[in-house]
Amino acid sequence: MKTLKYILISIIITATVSCNSTGTKSKEKKDEAKVEVAQINKLSQKEIDDGWILLFDGESTNGFRGYNKDSFPEKGWEVVDGTLHCLASGRGEAGGGGGDIIIDKKYKNFELSLEWKISEGGNSGIFYLAREVEGQPIYKSSPEMQVLDNAKHPDARLGKDGNRQAGALYDLIPAVPQNAKKAGEWNHVKILVYKGTVVHWMNGENVVEYHLWTPEWKEMCANSKFKNWDDFINTAEEGYIGLQDHGDDVWYRNIKIKEL
Repeated sequence: MKTLKYILISIIITATVSCNSTGTKSKEKKDEAKVEVAQINKLSQKEIDDGWILLFDGESTNGFRGYNKDSFPEKGWEVVDGTLHCLASGRGEAGGGGGDIIIDKKYKNFELSLEWKISEGGNSGIFYLAREVEGQPIYKSSPEMQVLDNAKHPDARLGKDGNRQAGALYDLIPAVPQNAKKAGEWNHVKILVYKGTVVHWMNGENVVEYHLWTPEWKEMCANSKFKNWDDFINTAEEGYIGLQDHGDDVWYRNIKIKEL
């Protein structure tokens, strides 16, 4: 009987320790999540001194509005856990969500920095130097840095030489090296625009570089789907930065800019 009693006591102690351990780990994970949220969408003192401006505060949609709209979409986008989240519509590019959004200020020469995370099979994009033309979608005038789940979205296998994969100048120049992280993981990207020179960085590496308005640019466009899109070929010297609603879940955070 004593042996059985000792065994029962041992089981109870083990179960208690296990529960406490599980509870502690769960609490630690929640605390880590809170710390992560507290640390994002912030500028360091060095960034402030260098002239960086935070475009998304992690709590509101201040400074954003719908493309060709006076206000932020009432549906399709939300602020959650310090991110700007585009909700999936289930219809892909056919729409049904909130539509593309833009930062309510034009930029000319700048360095844009942000992080994105895409859902499985998801598609989105980052537009820059966009014109706002009534009745015309944003992509008709704006170069686009592709945001994509390369593993599952069909676009990754279309186009030419990977020029529709993440980080690419969409449908024109592939991102080399192709170093995008898998769906559900954060990617850090930067876009530099300076007097026509454009550079894409992804996860710390220069992956795309080109120059607007040159004969090479016009020739490249002439041999692409953009050949009849005058506002795209003759890209604006100053324009809007936009985030694409392609009907899939995508999250953005740490959106900041430095004007040059």
